[in-house]
Amino acid sequence: MDFVTVRDFRTQPAKVWKQLEAGKDIVVTRNGKPFALLTFTEPDLVEENLRAIRGARMMTTLRKIQSRSVELGLDKMSKEEINAEIAAARRERRGKRAVRR
Repeated sequence: MDFVTVRDFRTQPAKVWKQLEAGKDIVVTRNGKPFALLTFTEPDLVEENLRAIRGARMMTTLRKIQSRSVELGLDKMSKEEINAEIAAARRERRGKRAVRR
């Protein structure tokens, strides 16, 4: 995996394209921090690759949510407590919708 700044990406795009075509993944940085990922794909695999990336993002987000729930002790809630929380959230959401109308 190679890194390229936003500036270099703008001023030397041919270099970036060659790296991508060689199968390298590229991290674009802005102010020294990762900003975007570039990866080569075959035209007929675009949708499949996007699904894979989105799936990986979803799993990362889910792991973060699960870790946070353990930190907060929410993993010890009973089924009844969970259902009560869901019901309360639904009531609150319905109330907000009624106010907007």
